Amino acid sequence: MSTITAVILAAGAGTRMKSKLPKVIHSVAGRPMVEHVIDAAEENDVDRMIVVIGHEAEQVEKAIGHRKVQFVLQKEQLGTGHAVMQTESHLEDEGYVLLLYGDTPLIRSETIRELIHYHQKGNYGATVLTAQLDDPTGYGRIIRDENGLVKKIVEHKDATKQEKEIQEVNSGMYCYNSKLLKEALKKLTNDNAQKEYYITDVVEILNREGHRVGAYTVADRTEIMGVNSRAQLAEAEEIMRKRILQQWMEEGVTIIDPYHTYVDKGVKIGRDTVLYPGVILKGNTEIGEDCVIGHNCRIEGSIIKNHVEIQSSTIIDSFVDDYCQIGPYAYLRPNSRLGQHVKIGDFVEVKNSTIGDYSKASHLAYIGDGEVGKHVNIGCGVVFVNYDGKNKYKTIVEDYAFVGSNVNLVAPITVKKNGYIATGSTITKEVPEGALSVARARQENKLGWVARKGLLKQRDLKEDTNEY
Repeated sequence: MSTITAVILAAGAGTRMKSKLPKVIHSVAGRPMVEHVIDAAEENDVDRMIVVIGHEAEQVEKAIGHRKVQFVLQKEQLGTGHAVMQTESHLEDEGYVLLLYGDTPLIRSETIRELIHYHQKGNYGATVLTAQLDDPTGYGRIIRDENGLVKKIVEHKDATKQEKEIQEVNSGMYCYNSKLLKEALKKLTNDNAQKEYYITDVVEILNREGHRVGAYTVADRTEIMGVNSRAQLAEAEEIMRKRILQQWMEEGVTIIDPYHTYVDKGVKIGRDTVLYPGVILKGNTEIGEDCVIGHNCRIEGSIIKNHVEIQSSTIIDSFVDDYCQIGPYAYLRPNSRLGQHVKIGDFVEVKNSTIGDYSKASHLAYIGDGEVGKHVNIGCGVVFVNYDGKNKYKTIVEDYAFVGSNVNLVAPITVKKNGYIATGSTITKEVPEGALSVARARQENKLGWVARKGLLKQRDLKEDTNEY
C-alpha cells in the first residue's frame, strides 16, 4: 500500500493577529488551531506527519510537541513553495503527499479522505481542493481546460476581469504524487514581484510536463477558511462550537441554548444529560449519563459520573461519583474526589481532598487537604485549617462524624469514627471515637454591664423622621 505523508505549513507570523503568539497556536475549541489539522490528518492514518515551522518555532514545538509529528524549520519565510521545498529530503519517492495548513482548523477528516480517494481514483499528478464561493475576492481562481482538468491557478491580483468572475477558488490544500512533487519543487522559481516561491506554480509545471491535475470541490465552504485575524478566529470558534454541539445533540444530549454553550473538542458527554445556558466544558472532561449541568457551570479536566446535578459551580481537575449534588456557587479545586451521593452546597470550597459516600457540606465551608469518610456532616462555616504559612497539613474526619457549625479543624488532626464536635470549637487535638469535643470558653452574662459603662442607648422618637 502506498505511503501518505502529510505536510502541514505552520511557519507564518500571522501579523494581522497582532499577538506575541504564533498564529497557529491560538486556541479554537480548546486546542491550538494547528492541532485540529493534525487530528484531521491523523484520522486518515497518514504514515508520516511533517510540520513546517518558522516564526517563533520554539513556541510551536512546545505547543504540539506531544503529538507524533516531525518538525522541519523554514528559517526564512519565502513563500509556500519555499516552505514545501524544506521538506523535500523527507519525502518518499513513491506514494502521496498531502499538503495542509496550520491556520485552517475547520478542515474535516472526511474531506481529506475524499480528496485522497479522488486523487488516487483519477490517477492525477496532483489534485487541488477547491470550493465555490459567492464572493471569491482575495482567493486564487481555478482555471480549468475543456476536459475539466486544472490548467492553472491565478491569484486574485493577477486575474483578468473574466477570470475574477470565476467562483471556484483554491483552498491551498493538495494531494500530490510524491515523486512528481519532488521533481516539480526543483523547478520552482521566484521570478515574481514578491521574489517568493509559490506552491501554486507546481500546477503549471505538471501541466507542461503532460501530467493531469484534478480538482475536488468541498461541499462545506467553511472548511477551507483560513484564520488570519482575531475576527476570523472568533468565526472559526463559532463554527467549530456549532459542529461539536450538533454532534452531541445527535448522540442524545439535551442542550438548552446552543448559542451560549461552550464545549471543547475532546470532551465526552453521556446521553440524557442536560446542559443549560452558560455551561463551559473544557479539556479532557467526561460527563456521564442523566446529569444536569446547570447554568454558568465551568468544568475543566474533570470526570463527572452518572446522575449528578451541578448548579452554577466551578470544577477543576476533579472526580465526582454518581448521584452527587453540587452548588450553587461551589468550587472544586484540583484533586478533589467525591464519592457517591455527596452533597457540596453553596459557597463550599474543596481542594486536594476526598469525601466519602453520603457525606455533606451544605454551605459555607472550606475543605482543604482533607480525607473525609462516609456519612459525615460538615456544618456551616467549618474550616479545615491546613496551612501554617510554610507547610500544608492533612485533616482526617472518619465515618459518621459530625462537625458542627463554625468549627476550625487545625491540621494535622484526626476526628475519629462517630466523633462529634460542638459548634464554635477550635479543635487542635484528636477527637476520640464516639466522643463529644467542646473547645470554646463557657458563656458568661454580666447583667447591667452596658448601663454601668454608660453605653446604653435609647431611641428618641422625636428625632426619628420615620415614626411608627
